[in-house]
Amino acid sequence: MLILLCVFALASLLLPLLVARIGARAFAVAALVPATAFVHAAALTPVVLEGASDPRLTPQESTPWIPQLGLSLSFRLDELSWLLALIVTGVGALVLLYCRWYFRDSKGGIGQFAAVLLAFAGAMYGLVTTDDLVLLVMFWEATSILSYLLIGHYHRRGASRRAALQALLVTTLGGLAMFVGVVFLAVDAGTSSITRILDLHPTGPLVDAAIVLLLVGALSKSAIFPFHFWLPGAMAAPTPVSAYLHAAAMVKAGIYLIARFAPVFALSGPWRPITIALGVFTMLLGGIQALRETDLKRILAFGTVSQLGFFTVVLGYGTSDAILAGLALVISHALFKSALFLIVGIIDRQLSTRDVTEISGLGRQAPVLAAIGFLAVASMMGIPPTIGFVAKEATLASLFDESLRGSPWGIAALAGVILGSILTTAYGARFLWGAFWRKKDARGDYMPETEWPRPPFGFLVSPFVLAAGTVVFGAIAPAVDAMLYGYADDAKAPGFDGQDLSPGHLALWHGFAPALFLSLGAVVLGLGLFALLQRTGWDRRPRLIRATAQDAYYFVMRSVDRLSVATTTVTQRGSLPVYVGTIFVVVISAEAAALLAGGPANAQLSAWHTPIQLVVAPIMIAAGVLAIRAQKRYTGVVLVSVTGLGMVVLFGTSGAPDLALTQILVETVTLVTFALVLRRLPARMGEHNASVGRVPRAILGVAAGVMMALVAIVATGSRVAAPVSEQFPKLAYELGHGRNVVNVALVDLRGWDTMGELSVLVLAATGVASLVFVTHRADRLSATKALPEGSRQVRRRPLVETTEGIRVQTAGDTGPRAWLVGGRNVKPENRSILLEVIVRILFHTIIVVSIYLLFAGHNAPGGGFAGGLVAGMALVMRYIAGGRWELGAAAPTDAGRLLGAGLILAVGSAVVPLLFGLAPLSSTVWEAEIPVIGHIEFVSSTIFDIGVYLVVIGLVLDVLRSLGAEVDRQTIEMRARGVDI
Repeated sequence: MLILLCVFALASLLLPLLVARIGARAFAVAALVPATAFVHAAALTPVVLEGASDPRLTPQESTPWIPQLGLSLSFRLDELSWLLALIVTGVGALVLLYCRWYFRDSKGGIGQFAAVLLAFAGAMYGLVTTDDLVLLVMFWEATSILSYLLIGHYHRRGASRRAALQALLVTTLGGLAMFVGVVFLAVDAGTSSITRILDLHPTGPLVDAAIVLLLVGALSKSAIFPFHFWLPGAMAAPTPVSAYLHAAAMVKAGIYLIARFAPVFALSGPWRPITIALGVFTMLLGGIQALRETDLKRILAFGTVSQLGFFTVVLGYGTSDAILAGLALVISHALFKSALFLIVGIIDRQLSTRDVTEISGLGRQAPVLAAIGFLAVASMMGIPPTIGFVAKEATLASLFDESLRGSPWGIAALAGVILGSILTTAYGARFLWGAFWRKKDARGDYMPETEWPRPPFGFLVSPFVLAAGTVVFGAIAPAVDAMLYGYADDAKAPGFDGQDLSPGHLALWHGFAPALFLSLGAVVLGLGLFALLQRTGWDRRPRLIRATAQDAYYFVMRSVDRLSVATTTVTQRGSLPVYVGTIFVVVISAEAAALLAGGPANAQLSAWHTPIQLVVAPIMIAAGVLAIRAQKRYTGVVLVSVTGLGMVVLFGTSGAPDLALTQILVETVTLVTFALVLRRLPARMGEHNASVGRVPRAILGVAAGVMMALVAIVATGSRVAAPVSEQFPKLAYELGHGRNVVNVALVDLRGWDTMGELSVLVLAATGVASLVFVTHRADRLSATKALPEGSRQVRRRPLVETTEGIRVQTAGDTGPRAWLVGGRNVKPENRSILLEVIVRILFHTIIVVSIYLLFAGHNAPGGGFAGGLVAGMALVMRYIAGGRWELGAAAPTDAGRLLGAGLILAVGSAVVPLLFGLAPLSSTVWEAEIPVIGHIEFVSSTIFDIGVYLVVIGLVLDVLRSLGAEVDRQTIEMRARGVDI
């Protein structure tokens, strides 16, 4: 199962490339992935059924993940997860195949759509097969994010964006509540294994709280009141998304969770009041609203809301009979509702409308499509011989028996299901009437039949298979019963009075039982209700209640926006000194409280460790004092850099050459960055806004310095155990296969820390670029955009900036030859031939040095971070010597690509070991004897270091492109418009 999940992930990454080559036909190839998972689950059917009688035979696998927390990548395929896996993969394969004809071409971002849809199928497969609650939450949130992308596929439409955000917020809010419940349940049970928790069946107040929170997550995911409104809004998505996510997959996640925990928690205090009360209300609310809609897709959407309430009632009731019937309902719903959504997709694609008032007489022109629709609606209504009839009769029989036993919740559930079934028949008839009937206009005359362009034959395959499945499964109801009976038989809540009773059986004919008459009676009454409503025109009348849950959602969102504006108005005054001062006051107060509450400290002080400190420390202190007194900004920046260079000396004389090398490079890059920023600021401090409150600032600065000194003194004297770093030299050599402890610690021993730091660097680079660039993050006027292809021409002919734009210097141009490509673009007063010569000579050497530091860092001073900074300094030299055009020639790529490539390499080196059963970021060494060269070694963590190298170069390039090249371009544009800057 873990391998199949990896296949889903890999195929999702490759699918956009395939779509770019073969267009929409790639969907048919993508369908092979869930089809393979379907075949795998179907092949395990005998083993799964044997596991129902002996749990030890149940297919399961587990790979250690975070042993310290007792977490593992565990998957288990019992009857429930097996059933949902078949639904998720089987319907997923048919929907992907359907997309082959739904999308007319490969435009409109369908490559990304295909990848996300396939990834969603993989996430749902992982969700229903995992046996770990923490992993379930991760898959749960992954489905929310992926559904957000799918619902918002038409991102240029405001309705799609709003619907996607609404679905994300609602389901994520429920997911967060569920995560808290998972923590409560795992802490109380002492394990996160679902199987183990169900075996322990814990009880108590903490468990009751966990149950409520789990149900919040389940109800929000499955669109149960008061979270029901997001599902109809999600109909803004392409129809295949509706057919899959909102009929067979995503909304089934909450139902799956209820079915998983109902056998144990059905008789707990909060379970049945929540599931039955909200389920019945949702069933009736959705059914009534479906009778008022004129959009075929929204009729099905509110019908889905009603059906989900139906499942919540039946599966939430928790008895063996109810669970058996509920699982049959899940099968029937996945078949008929996805088929109906696909039918609507065909109608919409062929007619460009879904409005029932604009479609007339379609049944005569599209008899095959109409027959498929009638089969699907028959299963939804519960008409024999479909699986829908079998499931509904079993449901009514189980709840009728509970009512005869005098159960109040059984009576409420039975009454709600009967009323819901009547409404189901009514809106099912409304769908058939709206899609296929010939209608009359306001004068009572028949409308002309809608012209029907015949769809491709392959377009009908998926809905036909699904609709035909409703009849096939109805005919083989005993076989379905045999497959689901084991789980239902074991699903007896602890303490249930009738736990010795065995569940009933699924069959197409049980005789003239009360459930049969209740089922047929609901169908007759539903058809009569539809006829009555059509005659009275009830669907065209105003609402009885004007306010809806959708209105409540928007009211809450507007209130949050207003509250945030009010809060920002009070707390964000636009004063940087106030913000920084507040931060320092909080830090000082928190640290002072911790020091005072900690009791006496065992301080261990030394006057100095090396004599060089007596020389360097006074210089650093003097530079800091002078920086405070500096009147010019650049002078202050240089003086601050002196303190950093003093740290370089201290590191170098304390046996830390790696830190010294990195520190001096960081100081240099920082100085360059400050210089770029200071170009747009007044030269003298306080020229526009004089500094105020110098005394409070001085007091705050002294307090911060003293507090940090005290923290350092107390921290160094509070150690009670040997530091783990004492083992680093040994671990670096034995585990990381390197002698440079610092570098090995960064890319191996403490690799996760470095991974987090890389993420911060990427965010920082993106943040800097977004503050400067308005609509893009690429240098529009880089040399690569302006020059013809061919590096020789770039070297021979420099760029010339004219009023019309940028062109290449031609043979007729006069003037001295430039040593650098961008040299001719630099103003004469800013140009230095000597600097151009030096940069031309040293650039490639510096790049070679950076690569040497990259690969030598495992055993000598250096590494990816230092090497990346050195390469970044080479780019800084090119920019200073030749301006933004020279920078474009030196780095003819977008900084974002370097950042992304570096992060992918780092993450890949962490993930790949999992495929070989190793812990993430595990390193491997390859050794070989090469003639002439001799013995060589290559450690896999070097790949991680290469990722660091690329990220650092990307960061420096982004800073130069944004604060340097883009600011230059904006300055030229502003001066051309006559703006005084």
